[in-house]
Amino acid sequence: MLLSNGAAFVTRAADLPKSPACPIFARVVRLIVLLFLSIALTPAFASVSIEINLTAQKAFLLDDGKIVYESPISSGRPGFPTPTGNFAVLEKDANHLSSLYGKILDANGRTINANGDSAMPVPKGGKFVQAPMKNFLRFDGASGMHAGYLPGYAASHGCVRMPAHKAALFFDIATVGTPVKVFGKAPAGGASEAKPKAAATPAATPAPTPPPRKWYQIFQFGPRQ
Repeated sequence: MLLSNGAAFVTRAADLPKSPACPIFARVVRLIVLLFLSIALTPAFASVSIEINLTAQKAFLLDDGKIVYESPISSGRPGFPTPTGNFAVLEKDANHLSSLYGKILDANGRTINANGDSAMPVPKGGKFVQAPMKNFLRFDGASGMHAGYLPGYAASHGCVRMPAHKAALFFDIATVGTPVKVFGKAPAGGASEAKPKAAATPAATPAPTPPPRKWYQIFQFGPRQ
C-alpha cells in the first residue's frame, strides 16, 4: 500500500512479483538496515583511544584525540621490550594471571625467586605461583596493560605496568577494539645502573712544620715560633 503523502510503503510478501530480483532486493535492503543500525547504535565511547609513550614512561587515555587521563608506567626492560606500533585491545581480564612469569616458592612457602618464570626448575615440594595482572588489557600477543609495581624505570617482561587505581580506570573505560598506540623507546638504566658516588672527603691539610730553633733560642722559655 502506498500512502498518499509518499511517507511509507507497505506491502505484503504475497503481493511481491515472483521475480528473481526480489531475493537480491531483500538482501540489499537488509544490508542497508544493518548498516544504518550499526551507525546509529555506535556507542559514545567509540572515540576513546590509548597512547603509550615509552620514552616518557607514561600512558594516556584520550577521548576524541584529547587527553583526559594519564598515568606513569613501567614498560619492558632491556631484552624484553614492549612492542611498538598501532594495536587494539584484544581482551579484557579483570583477574588475569600470567602464564609465563611469577615467583617460585620452596616447600615451606618461602619465596626463593621473586622474578621467576614457568621454565625454571621448582624444588621438591615447592611450586610456581603465577604473577597476578589485575585489570589486564591485552593489545599484542602476551603484552598488555595491567596493575603492577613501578620502580621508577622500565622493569617488566614486556607488559605495561600501571598503578592499581589507574589500571582500574583504563580498564573500566576501554573496550575490546579500543585503539592502542605504542611509541618511543624506554630510557636505558634501571636497578643495575651504578649509583653516583659520593664526593670524596678532601684530606686534611697537615700542620706546617715549625722551623728549627736557633742556638740562642735555647735560653728562651716562651712558646716556639
